Amino acid sequence: MGALDGQVALITGGGTGIGRAIALLFAREGCDVAISGRRPEPLEETVALIESEGRRGLAVAGDIGSQEDVSRMVARTAETLGGPDILVNNASVVGQVGPVAGLDLREWEEAIRINVTGAMLCCREAIPRMIARGGGAIVNVSSNVGRRGFPNRAPYVCGKWAMHGLGQTLALEVAKHGVRVNTICPGPVMTDRLRGSMERMAAARGVTVDDVRREWEAESPMGRFATAEECARVALFLASDASSAMTGQALNVTCGVIMT
Repeated sequence: MGALDGQVALITGGGTGIGRAIALLFAREGCDVAISGRRPEPLEETVALIESEGRRGLAVAGDIGSQEDVSRMVARTAETLGGPDILVNNASVVGQVGPVAGLDLREWEEAIRINVTGAMLCCREAIPRMIARGGGAIVNVSSNVGRRGFPNRAPYVCGKWAMHGLGQTLALEVAKHGVRVNTICPGPVMTDRLRGSMERMAAARGVTVDDVRREWEAESPMGRFATAEECARVALFLASDASSAMTGQALNVTCGVIMT
C-alpha cells in the first residue's frame, strides 16, 4: 500500500528538477499525476517515467500566470484523471538578478505574476474541486530565501516570502473543509535552473560559479546541498495522512542553513 493510493495530484513545474522528483515519488506511492509546465518535451519525458511506475500520467503545457491556462490544466486533470486531491505549487521563475536599484519593472512584474499570482490561480481553481471531494492537500514550494533576505534576488525573494502569507491565509480559510495547506522551503538543489541562477549571481558579483557554489555550500552545517529527492520526501509527508494534524506550516529542507 502506498501513502497516496487512489489519489490524484497536479504538480506545476513537474517536468524537471524538484517537480519531477515529486511526481515520480507520488507515482511510486500510488498516485496518478498530472504535471504542467511551459515546455512540452520535459513534461512528456516525466509522464513516461510516471507511467513506468504503473500509474496514469498527464502532461498539460501552459503558463500558470495565465487564468485561462490554469483553468484548462485543472479541468483537464479532473476530466482525465479525476481530482485533484493534491496540488503542488512548484513552478517558478528565477527573475532578474541584480540590485533593486537596477531592477526592470517588467521583469519584476513577470516574476511576481508567475511566482505568486500563478500559485494563487492554481489554488483558486483546485480548492472548489477538493472541497467537493471532501478534502485535499496543497503543498507550496517556497525557498530558504522565502524566510530571509538575499542580495541581488529581490523578485524571487519577495515572491517566495509571499507564498508563506498565501499559504497561511488559505490554511485558515479551508481547514473547515478538510483541505490542508503547507509549504516546503528548499535550500539550494543542484538543478539546471540553479546552475543558471548561480551563473547570473556570479556575473552580477564578478566572481566564478565555483566561488558561488563553495560559498553556498559553506553556509550549510552539513556541508552540502539538499537533493531533489530529499525535497520530494518532505512534500510526500505534507501531502499524505502522515501530516494529518498539520496545516499552515513551513518546513525547511536546507541541510541546516535555515533552522527557524
